[in-house]
Amino acid sequence: MKDNVQTDTSKLDALISNFVGSSVDYYRKTFHYMMEAPGYRFTQNWTAGLLGPVWFGARGIWSWFLTMLVLETVAFIQLANGLFGDLGRDSRERAESIAATLELRRQQIEAAERAGSGSLDALKRAAQSLETALADAEATTSAAAATGLTYIVIGLLLLAVFKFASAATANWVLEGQFTRWRSDNSVANGFSLSRLMIAAALSLIVIVLSAIKFARPDAISLLQTFPNNRNWRLSVGDWVQAGFDWAKTAGRGFFDSLTFGMRVLLDGVETVLVVTPWPVVALIIIMLAYLSAGARVAIFTGAALAYLGLLDFWDKAMTTVALLGAAALISITLGIPLGILCARRPKLFAIVRPILDFMQSMPSFVYLIPVVAFIGSGKPAGVVATMIFGSPPVIRFTVLGLQQVPETVREAALAFGASPRYLLWKVDLPLAARTIMAGVNQTILLSLAMVVVASLIGAKGLGEDVLEALQYAAAGQGILAGLAILFCALILDRIVAGKPNR
Repeated sequence: MKDNVQTDTSKLDALISNFVGSSVDYYRKTFHYMMEAPGYRFTQNWTAGLLGPVWFGARGIWSWFLTMLVLETVAFIQLANGLFGDLGRDSRERAESIAATLELRRQQIEAAERAGSGSLDALKRAAQSLETALADAEATTSAAAATGLTYIVIGLLLLAVFKFASAATANWVLEGQFTRWRSDNSVANGFSLSRLMIAAALSLIVIVLSAIKFARPDAISLLQTFPNNRNWRLSVGDWVQAGFDWAKTAGRGFFDSLTFGMRVLLDGVETVLVVTPWPVVALIIIMLAYLSAGARVAIFTGAALAYLGLLDFWDKAMTTVALLGAAALISITLGIPLGILCARRPKLFAIVRPILDFMQSMPSFVYLIPVVAFIGSGKPAGVVATMIFGSPPVIRFTVLGLQQVPETVREAALAFGASPRYLLWKVDLPLAARTIMAGVNQTILLSLAMVVVASLIGAKGLGEDVLEALQYAAAGQGILAGLAILFCALILDRIVAGKPNR
């Protein structure tokens, strides 16, 4: 038993030696002490305390490097303000402004005395007020200039606290790095001279520039504003506009066909929802809610539809659902097959993922610019903008659902002779159905979120009422229209989500 313990200790010591690279004996004793009990144990690493963020950078612990660098930069800024900072700058500028105004008032007083003006007394009172304000500003400037020692003391105290924190956490952080390194050799280890130089250079740049900027704001003009040239922006904007013009001209046939297809689809859905008698539409929606989610959701759906009808939102609500339905139908029809393809082709997903990130990060209003440029305004443009905004979730959730299918289940199906088609339809999609439906749900709700935005480019529906309420500050009408959109969203969400236990 003792031999086994000694062997394990020797192996651990060898791993520690390989990991730390320097000061091996110190870290062996420290790591053994820290491993005796879980959690944080207090130790002091004075080298880390002295070097601060540079020590963490040299060890490859860059997250702690950034944390300690920010903290120590705050301390050095206080020191710089105390040593050579222009502490009375703001009050001095205020005093100079008051002095200039006071000089103008004195000139006005002289002119009023020569002319015998009746406003002479008012001008004198204003001048006296300015003289008092000037004296206060000059006193504030002198007092601010005398607070340099306070800044120095605060800076030294903060620096001492942060150095102590670095020394007290360094071994604990390094031991955690060692634990990760034992299972993943790609984790940084050793005390690298190159990393030390990089960390020292970064620390010097950040601390020096920050100290100068806060202590002497006018010392380096380059630090005030980012160097720019407005002509560059105008030139790039002209290039982008030229690109849009060329694409619109070259793809006129494609965009015309796209607009025609969107209009046909939207007109068909609107015919079903708007032209069909409202009792039929309401009854079908309530039945769908009952079959999908149960009696409670059906009752809520009936009450929500009654709200839409009684407050004269019915036609616009059906127009909104038609626009949403057309956009969501296209998004889901294209998104699920694309998600399946991306799940089976990781290289393709590596290309599609940045595009999805771009689509989800871009503000919704920005989508309207290229849509209007290529398609124009109106309902087809609203469908396209809504489709682009709502497509990413269904693609991502389809990929996620298929990736979460247990590999053991797929291997068992293949072992029993399942073909690729059978594997997809009978194994992968049923097991990923819950996740895929969550993506469909998110796509529908995101599409509904574009209702108000799409109204800016001529898409009809409830978004128009909200937009008019914003334009005319009609808070009551805007709230009612917003509740109508909310009820549409809740009805669709409950119908698509179905019963919780399914």
